[in-house]
Amino acid sequence: MRAVPKPPAAAAPTVASAAPLRANLAEQVYAQLKAEMDDFQLVPGDRFSEAELGQRLGVSRTPVREALFRLRNEGYLDVELKSGWYVKPIDFGKLEQLYDLRVLLELASVQRLCAHTGTPAEALDTLKALWLVPAAERLADPREVGLLDEQFHATLVRAAGNAEIARVHWDVTERIRIIRHLDFTRADRVEATYNEHAKILRAVIQRRAAPMPRVSEAMSDSVCRVPKLTSLRMRASMRAGLTSASMAWSSSAGVG
Repeated sequence: MRAVPKPPAAAAPTVASAAPLRANLAEQVYAQLKAEMDDFQLVPGDRFSEAELGQRLGVSRTPVREALFRLRNEGYLDVELKSGWYVKPIDFGKLEQLYDLRVLLELASVQRLCAHTGTPAEALDTLKALWLVPAAERLADPREVGLLDEQFHATLVRAAGNAEIARVHWDVTERIRIIRHLDFTRADRVEATYNEHAKILRAVIQRRAAPMPRVSEAMSDSVCRVPKLTSLRMRASMRAGLTSASMAWSSSAGVG
C-alpha cells in the first residue's frame, strides 16, 4: 500500500511577516488586560511578572512587554525593578475630569445634530430601533445595555460629522469604562438609561434646538452625574480597605 506523503513543512516566518504577527499578539494582550481591569479581574495593587503573564496568556514575553508598556504609558500600570508590574490606584480626580470633558463633547454634538438637517438617517434609524421601544421589549441584562449605551453616545457623536471630536470622545469612553461597568450593576440603571436616551433621541429626530436645557439635563444624567456618584461610592469603598472594587460595589449596589 502506498505511503501517504507527508505535507510540506510550514515555512518559518520571515522578519517581514513576524513583525505584524507580534504586533497583533501585543494588541490582543493589551485588549485582554484592559478588559480584565475594566471587569475588576485585575484590581489596583495586583502584581505580576512578564513571565507569569506570558505563561497565563500563552504568548512570548515580547508582545507581553509591548502591551504592558503601552498600558503604563496610558496610566494603568507601573513597574518596579524588584517587584515587577502592578495595577496603579484609580485616579478618581482624573476620571471626574474625563466625565466633564465627555459631557461637553456630547452636548456640542447633540446641539449640532439638532441644528442641521444632514444627520445620517441610517444612524438614527439604528438608534430608534434599539431605544425607542415599548417597555416590554427593552433589554434587561445590565451588561448588554451598558455596551449598547457606549455605542449610543458614540453613534450620536460620529453622526455630528466631526471626526476629531469622535476620536477624542471614544478615547475618553475607553478611559472611563471601568466606572461605566460599575454604574450598570445598579438595578435602576437600565430603565433610567432608556428614559434618558429617549429624551435625547427624540430631540435630535425632531430637530428641536429650543428645549436644549432639558436635553442637557438628560445628557448630563446619562453621561456624568450618575457615574460620578458611582465613582464616589467606589472611592469610599476602597478607602474602607476593600481589596476588590467589584466586591465592594456588590455590598452597596442598589443604595441611593
